[in-house]
Amino acid sequence: MLRVIRLGGTELHVLERGAGIPVVLVHGSLETLDSWRPQIAAFATRFHVIAYSRRYHPPNAVRPDGEGYALSLHANDLIALIEGLGLGRVHLVGSSYGAYVALLVTMRRPDLVRSLVLAEPPILPWLARTPEGDSLRRAFEATVVEPSRRDFARGDSVGGLRRFLDGVSGRPGHFDALPEAARVALLPLASELRLEIRTDPAVYMPALSCPQVAGIRNSVLLVSGERSPRLFHLIIEELARCMPAEEIVGVPGAGHASHADNPAFYNAAVLRFLMKN
Repeated sequence: MLRVIRLGGTELHVLERGAGIPVVLVHGSLETLDSWRPQIAAFATRFHVIAYSRRYHPPNAVRPDGEGYALSLHANDLIALIEGLGLGRVHLVGSSYGAYVALLVTMRRPDLVRSLVLAEPPILPWLARTPEGDSLRRAFEATVVEPSRRDFARGDSVGGLRRFLDGVSGRPGHFDALPEAARVALLPLASELRLEIRTDPAVYMPALSCPQVAGIRNSVLLVSGERSPRLFHLIIEELARCMPAEEIVGVPGAGHASHADNPAFYNAAVLRFLMKN
């Protein structure tokens, strides 16, 4: 069921299961289509589920193409995937940077989207809108992004992964506490993360405007993890202020990767939303 689709000058690995209305799963940083395994199994009982690995993420080939890790590039890939597979209107379910991508696709092509599930898109520029948010943004860049960038620049991939994962999870020592097999599994993702954090912030994390987001008329579910770092909660609050979200759900005991931290609760909440829409 895993196949390779050539779209927009790149090859993307795609996994499909189930039948019915299509649900496209869009993963975040340091993830691949395999990150959605608990959701694929659960959602495929009701829907036609499509999970894919975004450009630069395994098992896709890592071939620097001069494009950089641009949000618009990933949005174009997703639009091409939906149209290339002839899916029509889809439910888009995104996590972290994948939610950022899904949000931009919905803004550009609402005709392709039935509903939208956004779990903590890292729209860091929005944090500058409040004193608290700006303070958190500066701290995140100073203690997570910049040190990780320096680690990668000097060839320390493990250090770059450690800094980034610990910072995004909000749990110092999280990387080192992972089982050895899990740490080893993250190493093939070092190349994509290096490309991410070395890309111009203006194209990596563009500051979408509140009026643009408010123009979305598709049904939206906003998801946050109970234990996520405060900066992600502020972004969800800002999204809720800007757009008419149908529902907001907090996943108990979960961090930034709520679909992985508490899949049972996440799956039940998202399935209820999808079934209504």
